[in-house]
Amino acid sequence: MIASVRGTVLHVGLDHVVVEVGGVGLQVHTTPATAAACARGQEVTLSTTLVVREESLTLYGFADTEGRALFEQVQTVSGVGPRLALAMLSVHSPAGVRQAIAGGDIAALTKVPGIGKKGAERLVLELKDKILASGVEPSLGAAGASGGPTGDRLSSQVHEALVGLGWSSKQADDALERVRAGGETPSSVSDFLRAALRELGR
Repeated sequence: MIASVRGTVLHVGLDHVVVEVGGVGLQVHTTPATAAACARGQEVTLSTTLVVREESLTLYGFADTEGRALFEQVQTVSGVGPRLALAMLSVHSPAGVRQAIAGGDIAALTKVPGIGKKGAERLVLELKDKILASGVEPSLGAAGASGGPTGDRLSSQVHEALVGLGWSSKQADDALERVRAGGETPSSVSDFLRAALRELGR
């Protein structure tokens, strides 16, 4: 297993980064917030997990080991694969996911695209006791990078990220409009995305 990668960021996408390690560019799938905290030319260290399939090897990266551990843990539940696990960590922080499962908060879990009521209930049923028994104090997630694109480009990137997470184009547009109507528009992709996700969860 590839437990971590450290190297120079060659490319930043909405849900992935390419990190050069030993002359090789590794594409690492991440949450939009983790990707937004990276910048081209910056050296980063990401906790990673390699998902092996018959037809592919896919590397997933996280700002810390807590995110990686939760990503792996939720996949022990039937019906939860890597993409859905990553979507959970895109909508909620690792601490938020743990709290939702431990507290049986079905409403919070169903805010994740792809998780319905039955799926949320299965997550709570299978993981609640394990999370409560772990006694691990959830840490705060890594802060997003300051600065970044602004205006139309910023809106376009956040809109694309929301659609990629499973919301419709209209739902994404409505959420962005509500964020703008609420006052000052966030100046970074990660802050804007979090604000839009809060609106979609109302």
